Amino acid sequence: MSTPNPNGNGNGTATTAAAPNGNRRRAMLRGLVFLIAVAAIAYGVWYYTIGRWYEGTDDAYVNGNVVQITPLVIGTVVKINADDGNLVHKGDILVEIDGSDARISLQQAEAQLARTVRQVRGLYSNVENGQAVVAAQRVALDRAREDFARRQNLVKTGAISAEELAHARDALSAAESSYASAQQQLNTTRALVDETVIAKHPDVQAGSAAVRAAYLNDLRSKLIAPVDGYVAKRSVQVGQRIQPGTPLMAVVPLHQVWVDANFKETQLARMRIGQTVTLKSDLYGGGVEYKGKVQSLGVGTGSAFSLLPAQNASGNWIKIVQRLPVRIELDGKELDKNPLRIGLSMAVDVNLHDQSGAALAQQPPTEPVLTTDVYHGQLDGAQADIERIIHENAGVAANQASAQHSAHAALAGK
Repeated sequence: MSTPNPNGNGNGTATTAAAPNGNRRRAMLRGLVFLIAVAAIAYGVWYYTIGRWYEGTDDAYVNGNVVQITPLVIGTVVKINADDGNLVHKGDILVEIDGSDARISLQQAEAQLARTVRQVRGLYSNVENGQAVVAAQRVALDRAREDFARRQNLVKTGAISAEELAHARDALSAAESSYASAQQQLNTTRALVDETVIAKHPDVQAGSAAVRAAYLNDLRSKLIAPVDGYVAKRSVQVGQRIQPGTPLMAVVPLHQVWVDANFKETQLARMRIGQTVTLKSDLYGGGVEYKGKVQSLGVGTGSAFSLLPAQNASGNWIKIVQRLPVRIELDGKELDKNPLRIGLSMAVDVNLHDQSGAALAQQPPTEPVLTTDVYHGQLDGAQADIERIIHENAGVAANQASAQHSAHAALAGK
């Protein structure tokens, strides 16, 4: 039997007051556990249906081709036509070098070619002269043979002495030697021009090659843009004496950039070539989204190809998760609409649903990575110059012979 409280309050009142607080705490704890369970279930459902099919990283940067502009000839810079940030088109002249030396060399090569053509003309004339000499020696040889035969008959009748017959024999021997020498000289001269025309003669071909080389050196005094793009890294200055291979500036085709995303090695198990990629740039924020696809997966980690590769055979080795570069191809139309710059940061999400692609390329490339045709046809002007020089110095007869030779070659080809 309990003793009543002197103040008139019993222990049951305190217990009754604490009971609602305990119930409230238990209800809140149950609610928290329920929310955690719901969140865990929601995350599991999300990961199973969506999350596990995506891999993302913000360790990604824009990269692209940086076309270096370097000279091929020595010279002094006299004009610079483009500066950093300027748009240039394929074939535009970027830098001009003083071409006085190249023009002088070209004139010397042209003069030497003209001299060679005339010298080769002389070889053809020597053949004609040699043929005439051989014909004259042939006549002299026939005459000496006739004289010797006639004197042989006269010796038998005693009309002439044996001494006169000996002189006739000596004259015949001398005529035979002269004829053989003339024939040998003709063969030697003919060997220099046989089966060819002036334009195809080796000496003329060598002179023509010298003209082409001098023509190219003169043409290369103007450095042109190989591709469309924007100028960057200009270091050349007017008056600078430059050597072949000196970097002067670069042209960057920004419509052909790509993204190199560095994924952890644990993220690459289901990544394949051709998978679609969603990208966002820090430059434009989340309002601009790019679509791309996986072009290739790197064949080595960054540390493996670094200048000083990591040495893991030491006693204080610590395992570090490595990253592998993944190249992502971008849509050129999206780049034209929202251009990117080399080196910008990107956020990348790869959709892993499509597993049909390969992890490594299975076929070699069928097209060049980057090409230019601005240097094609540079020798057309040199060829026209060579043909003019040959025509002016070959003579009418030689030009006719050359035309006949070309016609015969064309017929033989048919």
